[in-house]
Amino acid sequence: MSTQTPAKLWSPTKEFIEKSNLNNYQKWLEEKLDIRFDSYDSLWQWSVVNSDLFWETILQYFDVSYSGNYSKVTNGLGMPHTRWFEGISLNYAEHILRDKNDNDVAIFFQKEGKHVETCTWEELKQQVASFSIFLKSVGVGKGDRVVAYIPNIPEATIAFLATCSLGAVWSSCSPDFGASSVIDRFLQIEPKIFIAVNGYVYNGKSFDKSEVVQEIAEALNTVKCIVSIDYLSELPKIPNTINWQETVSDQSANLSFERVPFNDPIWVLYSSGTTGDPKAITHSQGGVLLEHLKYVSFHNDVKKGERYFWFTTTGWMMWNFVQATMLAGASIVLYDGSPGYPDMKSLWQMCADLKINHFGTSAPFILACLKRELDLSELDFSALRSISSTGSPLPPDGFSWIYAHVKKDLWFCSMSGGTDVCSAFVGGCPSESVFEGEIQRRALGCALFVYDDLGNRLEQGVGEMVIEKPMPSMPIYFWNDTDDIKYLDSYFSQFAGVWRHGDWIEITSRNTLIISGRSDATLNRHGIRIGSAEIYQAVDKVLEVKESLVVNLELKNGEHFMPLFLVLQEGISLDEQLITRIKNQIRSDYTTRHVPDDMVVVQDIPLTISGKKMESAVKKILMGRAINDSANEGAMRNPNSLKFFQEYFEDISQK
Repeated sequence: MSTQTPAKLWSPTKEFIEKSNLNNYQKWLEEKLDIRFDSYDSLWQWSVVNSDLFWETILQYFDVSYSGNYSKVTNGLGMPHTRWFEGISLNYAEHILRDKNDNDVAIFFQKEGKHVETCTWEELKQQVASFSIFLKSVGVGKGDRVVAYIPNIPEATIAFLATCSLGAVWSSCSPDFGASSVIDRFLQIEPKIFIAVNGYVYNGKSFDKSEVVQEIAEALNTVKCIVSIDYLSELPKIPNTINWQETVSDQSANLSFERVPFNDPIWVLYSSGTTGDPKAITHSQGGVLLEHLKYVSFHNDVKKGERYFWFTTTGWMMWNFVQATMLAGASIVLYDGSPGYPDMKSLWQMCADLKINHFGTSAPFILACLKRELDLSELDFSALRSISSTGSPLPPDGFSWIYAHVKKDLWFCSMSGGTDVCSAFVGGCPSESVFEGEIQRRALGCALFVYDDLGNRLEQGVGEMVIEKPMPSMPIYFWNDTDDIKYLDSYFSQFAGVWRHGDWIEITSRNTLIISGRSDATLNRHGIRIGSAEIYQAVDKVLEVKESLVVNLELKNGEHFMPLFLVLQEGISLDEQLITRIKNQIRSDYTTRHVPDDMVVVQDIPLTISGKKMESAVKKILMGRAINDSANEGAMRNPNSLKFFQEYFEDISQK
């Protein structure tokens, strides 16, 4: 347990606490259930001990609209077979679009280097209604899949809401993904409609994606219709498609919603493991509705009429989370382009100009601003109430920079969760102080604890982050995962009936949290989770490479180091030409984030007896653990192969 108290950077005023959504909820609990809490920690304890009752209060407090009746909150089955509020039907999109002032701005949008555009709630409703009628006309109904290869633009929000309004299932990828990466994802869920842009802009450059779109379309043989968005006017239109403008032009369209059973799917997100295709994580309409209402309102304190921004792409769960802030009545701010174009001040300038109230970003962005000694003193952040950070742990220096260079009187919310639940397990708490380098609290309804390797709770020190009780936004299943085999293996293979998330975490004596990084072999590359299998699939196309293994190390001060170890074919050497070809292959198939920081030739890749690559063992060795503490050599095909990685660690440690 951490014994040294770090610097306290912020404490909420009495007024801040009293005006918070969390305080309003506590007053409601006192009025309705005659329950009082003297601290957030006692409220959290109640929420996890009385889990079913807590989630029922969320349904009631937020006046969730539904049809039908339920007799109990859960079905009584443990994770991952828990089902919630069986017997009722609802619609996530209905809750976003209900009770809005038509004349208010729903979406602010800024494209890199362009002027801000706006969309009112009235305009948003009309276009959602029109696009939903179009989807119906081409045969889309409850449970059908609509996929999009699209930037973070208003059309993505419109298409998602229209899809959701029909009870259909949404899935999206960012256009910086290569064709193979997109096909690996979308092919699994057999989509009926494919929405795509002809190109995108990043860092002042235009990228033509027309040929990639055609390649993806040819692979998706279940697609009945392609809707194209001419995002870059200088590029030709994609042939044999329906233009977006035609689909949203019906001014007489009426908005309607298909309520579906609480546990029906809403979208498919993707998180890659170490082998095989990306996992198609499927969440439920009702599950994410309750979780998002809770987190956005209580842990971000988002209020009606506020402006909420998070720098994200449509390939990251934070895009879905941004949409969720509209549940609280917020206007969302979308940005498409590079956060560093024309310079690192661009997003901060937008924050000041648009009077953003909640600004979301990543640890690497904050650290990049710190390293460039960015001067923001001339910008007006008077409207800014909170800054949030996620994706990877933010070191203490990043916290200090926010308060020294952005705004002293500011609530900084470091949060951590994942694609797995499309929310956060730990994050902001408006009634508690912010300490340098620490996350404020565990989220309500999240029974998070720390385990040692044997499954015992740790009261002090760093261990495995686990969740002991189900949450509504946990996946209902992985798409095409017969008997939940992949699902169980992903979260429940180490501790029976307990969700192991794969983070190293510590709960301090003050109930704050410190996350040290990933404990599994999934590559957390500056906040984006990448499966090593994707890198292997690209590298395998290079004939000179016989075998490969990749790991990603989370270092101090938010730095990352991702080496790729290669076994080459006999007689081949790793020259600059081969290195360039490997990088280009990876970049072409996937994204620049997949490109390793170093390539190293090895004689042998560590394998289990059954032939599985031992990324986790290599990662532990490269983080300084002894070989016998990193792997069970008796269960290995080639235990001597580990000696190279120990020598490699010793070598790089001296540099």
